[in-house]
Amino acid sequence: MLEIINNSELSIVKNNIELPSDFNISFPRRNSRKVMVGNIAVGGNSPVSVQTMTKTKTADIDATVEQIKRCEEAGVDIVRVTVNNTPAAEAIKEIVAQVNIPIVADIHFNYTFALKSIENGVAKVRINPGNIGKVERVQKVLAAAKERGIPIRIGVNSGSLEKELLDKYGYPTAEALYESAMRHADIALANNFEDIIISVKSTSVPLMIEAYRLIAAKTDFPLHLGVTEAGTIRVGTIKSSVGIGTLLAEGIGDTIRVSLTDEPEREVEVGKEILRTLGYAQRNVEIISCPTCGRLDVDLFAITKEVEEKVKHIKKPVKVSILGCAVNGPGEAREADIGIAASKGQGLLFRKGEPVRYVKEEDIVSELVKEIEAFVPEN
Repeated sequence: MLEIINNSELSIVKNNIELPSDFNISFPRRNSRKVMVGNIAVGGNSPVSVQTMTKTKTADIDATVEQIKRCEEAGVDIVRVTVNNTPAAEAIKEIVAQVNIPIVADIHFNYTFALKSIENGVAKVRINPGNIGKVERVQKVLAAAKERGIPIRIGVNSGSLEKELLDKYGYPTAEALYESAMRHADIALANNFEDIIISVKSTSVPLMIEAYRLIAAKTDFPLHLGVTEAGTIRVGTIKSSVGIGTLLAEGIGDTIRVSLTDEPEREVEVGKEILRTLGYAQRNVEIISCPTCGRLDVDLFAITKEVEEKVKHIKKPVKVSILGCAVNGPGEAREADIGIAASKGQGLLFRKGEPVRYVKEEDIVSELVKEIEAFVPEN
């Protein structure tokens, strides 16, 4: 029986069959047109970018900028802010001036806020066709965006579909989401505006997957993936990982946002981990730890959590195994760049598969951090 060891690079296979250490599975990407959001390319086989949305009142410039900078530190590519009133639209100019990443204006109901946001320097506008109003209003936004050279995301949501589409289909369906997106994409194209990104989100993961598959098959627009109103960190992470991960594994998706009832940097962390898990993004420090069992003789929960916290700022690809078992630990620790196989009161430290020294349990965290900081990845 062939058994593949569960690690991210599939570099070890039992039964005397070995795969090279650089073995990698890649997913064929859907061909989509490229759109620039500030200096970030979306689509056209560009790297899948990670987005989030601030949770502050946008008019509170200091709080909003502080939150954006935390997201920058977490590795976000694009940040969206709510523009739901005049003070928020006015604040955009100062926010854009104080941050280093593209800012997107999220517009509902009042198209004039989109116009003011464009004037004040946003890199993209997101509008919801279901509540933006008359075609003439959309045309004004398109004209302003085209003049400034910024794209528009047509953001369709199953919770705010146009009434006539709900009447037609009876309830939100993939076809209804597709039709809503395309009627506004067609308006843009009719006005010679082609820098379009589309999202068709839903709280239902199966519906969201079906809708994205439909629009991916019928268009070449870059797609923004997300499960809207996904939930708390536990539930939201699971729903977003299943929905976004399924589509990315099919080659569908150019930029993603994980929606969580939590701080925006947590959304970024989950989004980046989804990409790293599928091989769409280079890993920073990857920590592999065992689920533990009755053989555990050290406080692996505390050790792993502390190491993860202490190395989250390190921006280089390092695979670290923290194992608490004398049965599988030594073998699996050898497969990481740096590994520890713990037993009662101590752990055996591995570097590039070679045992280095024993470390006391109370020193495991500090010694691992030193090794990670000193590690030089291979080119």
